[in-house]
Amino acid sequence: MADSAADIEAHGGGGLQTAKDLFSGAVGGIAQVLIGQPFDIVKVRLQTSTAYPSALAAATSIYKNEGALAFYKGTLTPLLGIGACVSIQFGAFHSARRWLEQRRAGLSGGSFTPGVHSLSYAEYYAAGAFAGVANSVISGPIEHVRIRLQTQPHGAARLYSGPWDCVRKLTAPAAGGVARGLYRGEAVTVLREAQAYGVWFLAFEWLMNADAERNGIARKDVSSWKVAFYGGLAGEALWLGSYPLDVVKSKMQTDGFGKDQRYKTMRDCFAQTWRAEGARGFWKGIGPTLLRAMPVSAGTFAVVEATMRAIN
Repeated sequence: MADSAADIEAHGGGGLQTAKDLFSGAVGGIAQVLIGQPFDIVKVRLQTSTAYPSALAAATSIYKNEGALAFYKGTLTPLLGIGACVSIQFGAFHSARRWLEQRRAGLSGGSFTPGVHSLSYAEYYAAGAFAGVANSVISGPIEHVRIRLQTQPHGAARLYSGPWDCVRKLTAPAAGGVARGLYRGEAVTVLREAQAYGVWFLAFEWLMNADAERNGIARKDVSSWKVAFYGGLAGEALWLGSYPLDVVKSKMQTDGFGKDQRYKTMRDCFAQTWRAEGARGFWKGIGPTLLRAMPVSAGTFAVVEATMRAIN
């Protein structure tokens, strides 16, 4: 990630570089899950329940009543899926970035030289939003399954024996099938992903470029600890810019089925949350989310960068 476009492209054509982006993203995604899963389950419990007055109370209750391994409930699904998600995020972002650079070169009447036709920050946001929309196709059902597993009752009362049992039940006709069951909340997921990853990549690119300009160095010479730090700050920006959408997504994906369903649409979920909880209802769980965002996002960018430098 710290390499300039020219440095990256020098190691291979667009197809080869896309493959490298995808592979590096997959490795970063695995690191993201292992670092962030304990924080994520606390976030989901706070978003979808009124049983916990604070993040500490939620974490304490989970540990006391369900044991330490409960913090990794539902990990198999994201471990398999988030690697693919982050792979798509980085692959789609850099593919969109290269396309926008080529378009800018064409509009200026010159030949395309990687890294020369740099993008505006609006274009970085657009490339990140494109990556988020591309990612939402698989992140929607993956996160739905993970949330169902994280919030189900403990012990004999649990609803799903594992991720595949959860998928089977969510795709059953009684749950709405694939479209209304497994892909429940997909509309708000697309909106969240576009906003979140537009902000994520925009923030990271701005921080990296500002550091390189301030110190008179190339992007590839920005030190690894700074790459991780800027990645962590970008993670904070991601959640501050998209958290209300994430709350609505979590509520819809933990909702009941049939006569037990509370939220008919995304708009209905927004309206009910506002009436019942006001503005605060859209920010429940933001504390542990921001606490999680720094190490998770820092680890993701650091691992992706280290992998990219190794394979290049």
